[in-house]
Amino acid sequence: MTDEAVVLERVQSPRGELALRRRGDTYEIISNGVFLMDTSDGRSERLLAQVALANPPRRTVLIAGLGVGFTLAEVLKCADVETVTVVEIEEDIARWNGGPLAPGNGHAVEDPRATVVVADFVEWIEGTSQRFDAICLDVDNGPDWTVTEDNRRLYTTQHLKTLRTRLTEGGRLAIWSAAPAPDFVQRLEAVVGEVQTYESPTVTGPPDLIWVVHA
Repeated sequence: MTDEAVVLERVQSPRGELALRRRGDTYEIISNGVFLMDTSDGRSERLLAQVALANPPRRTVLIAGLGVGFTLAEVLKCADVETVTVVEIEEDIARWNGGPLAPGNGHAVEDPRATVVVADFVEWIEGTSQRFDAICLDVDNGPDWTVTEDNRRLYTTQHLKTLRTRLTEGGRLAIWSAAPAPDFVQRLEAVVGEVQTYESPTVTGPPDLIWVVHA
């Protein structure tokens, strides 16, 4: 029998309601009643980090979306990585990563190489001149399945051009999605370059997808 979900905390943010739930040993994050992510697997989040860091050294890494911390934890396994900047719009998700979610991700946010910035990613990256060897984008269920309407900005041609300028020469951009988005992939190829697609099996349903492009 499936374990009943227990709500550990329910909070309000400018984007609506967030809830942290526990179902057995699994933690879940729910946004406005819609499932976002949980700690049951994490294979696709780890793969996102692995393909972004392929062909090292990747010394400086930017992650858009902290989630449950799996991508950050995987990035920190790479000895070449010197700094990781994580931009997370929800302050409470950042806080949960330092609390109930910490044991599951190896207390990743406490690593001295990691810096968590609570900010809107589009605004933050447009306001910085920093460049990164790898950028991981994981803030939605995909370009066509965004958490909020505002997040559609992340997948526009204008934003992809900004991301391109924030990569070092030879840098990699890796983007996570729960579903195919052929129009977006076509746009990504036009702005950045040839796209490689990786699949990560899921327990039920079609595989998660990761698109990777080189600067």
